[in-house]
Amino acid sequence: MTVAPLGAHSARRSATERILEAAARRIASGGATALALSDVARDAGVSKALIHYHFQDKERLLARLVSHLAETLIAREREALAEYEHQHNPLAVDALWHWLEAELKRGDIRVLLELDAYREAAVQGAARRAASLRRAAAKDTVERLFTVLDLKPRVESSLLGNVVVAFVDGLALDSGLTTEDAGTTSSGPAARVAFDVFWLAMLSLAE
Repeated sequence: MTVAPLGAHSARRSATERILEAAARRIASGGATALALSDVARDAGVSKALIHYHFQDKERLLARLVSHLAETLIAREREALAEYEHQHNPLAVDALWHWLEAELKRGDIRVLLELDAYREAAVQGAARRAASLRRAAAKDTVERLFTVLDLKPRVESSLLGNVVVAFVDGLALDSGLTTEDAGTTSSGPAARVAFDVFWLAMLSLAE
């Protein structure tokens, strides 16, 4: 049996991650349709042949990117409330804001939304699975937050989770736009105000 050299697997993962990150950056700046594997290879510091080795073609790369972005996004969302488990602490709401603020700056949600509109079967399938996972994660976030605050939702938590995803996606789309004055993004104070108003409304649906 041939044994891979020490560190070969981690190096392979590192190359894969660089490719995915480069693809995400390219999509964020130029869209998915215009994405060229040669540009991704150059940005990732790998050969185009290595991209084909790991992902075969552009569509499979985009499908894997959707899954990767959704998985890491959900992991960070879950981590946001981790330190508030098993305690009553209203600061949990602020923890959610800090998570969302970081995500708006990161831009992964905007990339997911861009890929959601990409009309290719493998990518569309990955996008549907990602959307389902995100809704389930948002439902879990709602339930965990309400538990931390000693509240019980009067509305089905799955419905509230769907509303949370829609709100987050709306902010992500808005944060990608630039205002006409000085070209600043709209993801700063206005986003925080929207977040506060949104969660005040959500928490009013509790007993």
